[in-house]
Amino acid sequence: MRRPFLTALAISLGAAVSLGMSRFSYALLLPPMRSDLGWTYLLAGAMNTGNAFGYFIGALMTPALLRRCGAHRMLVAGALLAALFMLLSGLATATGLLLCQRILSGVASAFIFISGGVLAARLGGLHPRRAGFLIGLYYGGTGFGIVLSALLVPATLAAAADFGAAHGWQWAWLALGGACLLATLGMALPARQIPDAPLQAGPHNRFRIGSFGYGLAAYFMFGAGYIGYMTFVIALLKEQGMSAPLITLFYTLLGLAVLASSRVWAGMLDHFKGGQSLAILNGLLAAATLLPALTATPLLVFASGILFGGVFLSVVASTTALVRHNLPPPAWSAGISAFTTVFAFGQIIGPSMVGWIADGPGGLQRGLAFSALALLLGALLALRQRALPH
Repeated sequence: MRRPFLTALAISLGAAVSLGMSRFSYALLLPPMRSDLGWTYLLAGAMNTGNAFGYFIGALMTPALLRRCGAHRMLVAGALLAALFMLLSGLATATGLLLCQRILSGVASAFIFISGGVLAARLGGLHPRRAGFLIGLYYGGTGFGIVLSALLVPATLAAAADFGAAHGWQWAWLALGGACLLATLGMALPARQIPDAPLQAGPHNRFRIGSFGYGLAAYFMFGAGYIGYMTFVIALLKEQGMSAPLITLFYTLLGLAVLASSRVWAGMLDHFKGGQSLAILNGLLAAATLLPALTATPLLVFASGILFGGVFLSVVASTTALVRHNLPPPAWSAGISAFTTVFAFGQIIGPSMVGWIADGPGGLQRGLAFSALALLLGALLALRQRALPH
């Protein structure tokens, strides 16, 4: 295939929609929504738990839908649905309706993220010498969504305040939904260039859970740990007194670090065949998550954001690389879906647990300490994952 870099860059817009805008923009919107609607931290966290529950349901549905529809159609359909549900968030104030939106956007996000991961793995298979970079580039697209959210949400909130809107955060959801529609247009045609033959049932597309037990357990802990940081870190910075421009800069740098991560870790993803990459990256994330729980020093907080952004999506890429190294191509879809399912299940637990802890003594600092502990445990489990004999 010609121009694999541009193709990977185009499908990375799917990750930008699935995670960067649909999920992680909520960290920026949580403080104004919580203030406007009178939510506790537990309820605010439950919104992302709902999103993760939808993601879990979507991950269970995706393998069968991939066999029926193909990865390209799933990618585009999921992106359109995610955009629609985000637009609907700009038209509601009732907590129940907003929770439903978060659940449905989670389902759509799973459609996007898994199908895009399958396409990225196939693209890497066509260009094995650059596979780690191409796969990382897809997941790094989340950083573009984070950067866009970091710039778009504060500007939209300010415009809504100047206009005197009753619920300024609604404007931000509408703007993000429009951005998702534009991203869908940008990736639809390039994604068609990647071979997408429907998968057929057979002995070569089986995924044996027992062979990847430690890797799956480590990825579950990653899902439970990282989401607490991405849900509540902005709220913590506001509590610590960081100014709005510095918070925007913090989140922008985090997103830029995600974009850079595809290049930083590509060699490691190509080199290690077992769970070593997953262990190293989880350990680094634990350190990054613990920093803002221990100090409000701006330099260290910014170091936390840059390190976190430079690592966390590469954890996702490491599981795709693990599947690609140890399974034949027909089994990639089943393998990626299995890892995504346990990842989603971890995310269901993480936000509400951190929110519940944050409502008690110790506040958000103690909640992030819980997240760091989960990530450290994930690192230890990943060390036990061995490469499969061929």
